[in-house]
Amino acid sequence: MDAFKAVFWSFFGVRKKVEYDKDAKKLTPQAVIAAGLVSALVFVLALIGLVKLVTR
Repeated sequence: MDAFKAVFWSFFGVRKKVEYDKDAKKLTPQAVIAAGLVSALVFVLALIGLVKLVTR
């Protein structure tokens, strides 16, 4: 769950240095990569759904 939170904030580009340092010590690269891929997929699918909804 912490990896998803870190990826979520990184999508917006806002992150406190203290929080970044905590995540860097606590998270593994594999968890961040997995959370990033899943989050990117959800984001793209949400955009596709929004476009389909608007263009009806």
